[in-house]
Parts: sequence; structure tokens; C-alpha cells
Amino acid sequence: MKKIALSLGVLTAFLVNAQSIKTTIDLVNVKDDKVAVTMEFPKMKSGDVKFHFPKTVPGTYSVDDYGRFVEGIKFLDNKGKEIAFTKVNDNTYALKNAQNLSKVTYLVNDSFDDEMDTSKHKAVFSPSGTDIEAGKVYLINTHGFVGYIDNMQDVPYQLVIQKPADFYGTTALVDQDKSDATDTFTLANYAKVTDSPLMYTKPDYITFNAGGMDLVLGVYSPSGKYKATDFKDNLEKMVVAQKKFLGDMNTNKKYAIMLYLAGGDGPQIKGFGALEHHESTSVVLPEMMPKEAIDKTITDVVSHEFFHTVNPLKTHSEEIHYFDYADPKMSQHLWMYEGGTEYFANLFQIQEGLITRDEFLQRMNEKITNSKNYNDTMPFTVMSKNVLLDEYKDQYRNVYEKGALLAMCLDIELRKLSNGEMGYRDMIRKLSQRFGENKPFKDDKLIDELVAVTGYPQVRDFYNKYIAGSQPTPYAQYLNMVGVELKKQETPPIFWFIKDPNQTGYDEKTNTFVFDESSALSPFAKSIGFKITDKIVALDGKTINIQNVQDFINYSKTIKEGQNVTVTVLRDNGGKSEKIDLKGKAVLDKMTIENLQFKANPTPEEKKLQDQWLTGKK
Repeated sequence: MKKIALSLGVLTAFLVNAQSIKTTIDLVNVKDDKVAVTMEFPKMKSGDVKFHFPKTVPGTYSVDDYGRFVEGIKFLDNKGKEIAFTKVNDNTYALKNAQNLSKVTYLVNDSFDDEMDTSKHKAVFSPSGTDIEAGKVYLINTHGFVGYIDNMQDVPYQLVIQKPADFYGTTALVDQDKSDATDTFTLANYAKVTDSPLMYTKPDYITFNAGGMDLVLGVYSPSGKYKATDFKDNLEKMVVAQKKFLGDMNTNKKYAIMLYLAGGDGPQIKGFGALEHHESTSVVLPEMMPKEAIDKTITDVVSHEFFHTVNPLKTHSEEIHYFDYADPKMSQHLWMYEGGTEYFANLFQIQEGLITRDEFLQRMNEKITNSKNYNDTMPFTVMSKNVLLDEYKDQYRNVYEKGALLAMCLDIELRKLSNGEMGYRDMIRKLSQRFGENKPFKDDKLIDELVAVTGYPQVRDFYNKYIAGSQPTPYAQYLNMVGVELKKQETPPIFWFIKDPNQTGYDEKTNTFVFDESSALSPFAKSIGFKITDKIVALDGKTINIQNVQDFINYSKTIKEGQNVTVTVLRDNGGKSEKIDLKGKAVLDKMTIENLQFKANPTPEEKKLQDQWLTGKK
């Protein structure tokens, strides 16, 4: 038996290699922050060929044009002679009479170095981007390094990473050779390639089992401030709670987390967060964060990505299952893929005892407040379907606010209808049982499927009104069912640069305040011509010192309505930062704050439903 199995294995390996696309990424001979990639193809079936890099990839919902980071591309025949080609756009190359195409070579620039220069392109979200720092770290989101040929996406890939012998690659993939200088992986198709990020750096990783799942956590900390072991206890606690919450919805036996901590003399980036994959996630956070803050972010953000293993990675529509990297067609259901996942990332923490009831309520409260920065009457299905278009893409981040709230209200609706026997999690479990990783549903039939798995036609009414319709969701009405009331109160007028001061970030390289491009400007900022991409250097000559940042904030609180104010900013001017002063009269922003509170005396029915909602018990 062993000999037969070995012989068959050798034969299978030979056949796979003969019919696979061998792709070599050279991390050893790196020059000018550029990595050489070579792709070798089996015999072409067609003379006319189109070679692509992705325009966008699953999970990003933005046009990133990864081909723009490629240069020096050459297409070669089986004799090493160059084949003529036409560059159709940043991502696509067309070749005619290319029956003898054997190989393509090119150089890849990383997206991290391009991230702060948005004069020509929108920056790639860091966790879906690429970083090349010779001798330090290589963040390889494979969609930024590897292309594909039309009609050959289902051909197996043999991925070969040539690496420094003292570097370790954090990945969920299994290395098939024992060389210290080379890692070799076999992947079933191009979708599996793009689903398999890697991070190479000097070894700093831990492996352990939690909740019956093998985990590997690899960390890159440029100053050495943090080690992988620093985050083990929190990560283990989180994963055990997640696996318990999901039950049979998650079948992962392994999972890899690549934690890239940005800082020091490395590239200046701003897109902090994470990107999901079936068996891994790439996470980018600032190294300057305190450990407690990183632990909290891992619990909130990495758990969100892990919940994606259920939806949409294993339960999804045809648009995701048959994803077109060159000309993507988007699904209508970001309310479920991102909103429902974000809801899970908060709900599991209250149901598994990681946060208190008041903390959970505060989080939902913040989402209600944040959702008001977006168009509350825009149908979520319309926004989702058109999210790559300019007129809709600025609404995308509402999936983490209103999207999560839609899932919350649907959860409450289901529990009310079922006398507490069924919630949102039960609905998703039934949907995942009905479909699965290899059986997509039709995008425009999802609501029919949800009615079928729940047995409640009222779910269709909810969907038509608040998800596919333009009616604002009545949060107070739903929360009242579970003994929660929404109270409004006026706040003292405040002076700041954006509507929500809590969304302010800090750039340690320039000692400036920075803001996410989706943040809403305050009336004052609008009045002086402040741009959301500007960096705050000083206010009335008072500069920002992160060690004494409260002094700066306290000064801002002394500013009165109509007071003359000078704001010094760094503004991007064609890729170069220019320091300018913006002057005007202070405008204090008056806000109405809505606070969620548990009722002091809920009815027995409200209290029962509340307990079922927050514990997950029936």
C-alpha cells in the first residue's frame, strides 16, 4: 500500500507540475524595492491571449488596479524570444498568435510606498496591499504579485518563493520542500492564489491550538517593541469564544494571522485594519499603539475577519463565487457580508462574556451615531451593487455602521417572531447549511432563501423596507422590544476639525493629527477650506506633542465662537508636503447626542427577549 501510494503521489505531482503555472517570486535579489516575478505556463490552447492583474479583489470593494505597480513586463516564447503585446490598460495585456507563449517576467513595486501619494490614484487599503523592504519584511498579498491568463484561472499554480535562508514565511499554506532558501506551494487555481497571503520576515511567530483549531501568529515589529508571544493569551481567549459562538458553522482546522506593525523608518501608511481569507488574515496596525489597544483591536478586527469564514467566504452569491478580477460584478448584499459579520464581531463578545451589557450597548450606540454621517435613505442593495462607482463608493463604510445595525434589528425581529427561539445567527446557520463554499445562491433570490430558511414572511417586509428600500431603520422601535430606550440630549458646542473627534488619528512621523477620508468635516473646517487629507500641525501656533496631547485638546476647548483661529496644516501638493496656514473665525459645532440605555423597569416580555438577545440562549 505504501509503495502504491508513493508511486501515485509522485505521478500526481509530476502531472500537476507539468500542467501547472509555475510562479516564482524572488525575495533574495531585490533591487530598488522591486521584486522579480517569473511565471511559466503550460502549452497555450489559444493563439490570442489576455494576461491580467486584478482590478479589484474580493473583500476590498474598491478599484485598486494592481497592475499599475508592475513594470518591465516581458512575454517570452519557448525559445526565449520576446512576443509583441498591446497594453490595454493598467491591468491587461493582449497578445496575438501567442501559441508558443512560455513565460512572462516582470518587476513588482510595493503599494505601501505609494500610499501617501494619492495625487494620481486612491491608496490601496494597507491590509490588501504589498510591502517590500529588503532585509526586513515582505508583505505578499498574492494578488499584488501574481497575474493570470483568461480561461486559465482554473489551472493549478505552483508558487515558489525564493527567500533569505533566515526568513520565515507566515502563511496558512503548507511548504512542500525542506530547503531553507525556497518555499514551494501548490494551489488549485488562481482564486486559491489570491486567497493565500504570506508575510516573510525574521522569525517571530507562535503556533498553538485553540478551540480545536491550529493557529499561527506571525508578527513584524520594526523596532522589536512587540513579540508574537505578547498577544497569545488574548488571541487564544478570543478564538475559543468565537469557535463556541459559531459552533458547526465554522469547520476551520487551521488559521494564520499576519500582524504587520507599521512604524519606525518604514513606509508611511494609513490604511489600518485587516483583510479576510478562508484560512488567514493580514492585519496592519501602528506599532505605536499600546499593547492593550492592540489586544482590543485584534479582538474587534481579527474576529471580524474570522467571522468572514462563514459569510461570504463559505456562503455567498454567484458574483463572489465566480469573481471576475478584470471586470468585477458586485453583489447586492454587503448588508449581510460586511454588516452581518460586523454584528457577529460584537455580538459574540457579549454572548461569550468578553464585554459587559453596557459596553455592547455603547458600541451599538456609536454605530447609530456614525451611521448619521451617511445617506440614510440610500437602499443598501443599490449601494452595494454599485459600490465601485464614484457616486456610491463614499457610502461604503456605512456597511460597518448601518449594516451592523440592520443585522441587529433583524436579529430582534426574528426573536420577537419566534418567541426567542430564532435569531440572526440561526438564520445564517440555516443559510450556510442550505448552500456552502461550492454552492452559491442567486443574488436576486437571497430574500426568497431567507424567508424559506426562517419560515417567516415578515423577513421579506423588513428586507423590502429597510435593506432594499429607502425607509430609515427605526432603531428605537426595535430596541424598545428588548427593553432599551433611546434618549436624546444636547451637548455643549465644541470646536474640532471633524464632526466626530473620536475618529482623529496621529501620524508619528510628522507629529500631526490625521483623519480617515470618510470622516465628515466640521462646519469650521469647511469654512476655512480644510481638506480631509490635510494633516494638522498646529492650532494658533501650539504644536502637537503625543506625550502631552491633552494640552492641545484642552486648548481647543477654550476656543470661543467667532474667535480668530489659525490652523497650520501639511497639504499634499503633487506628492510633496507643503506647510500652509488656514485662517478663519471659529465655528462651534452643536450636536444632539442619542444615548441607548437599558430601561429601569422593562416589561417581563421585554426582559425575556433582552436576555435571549444578549445571551444567545433560547
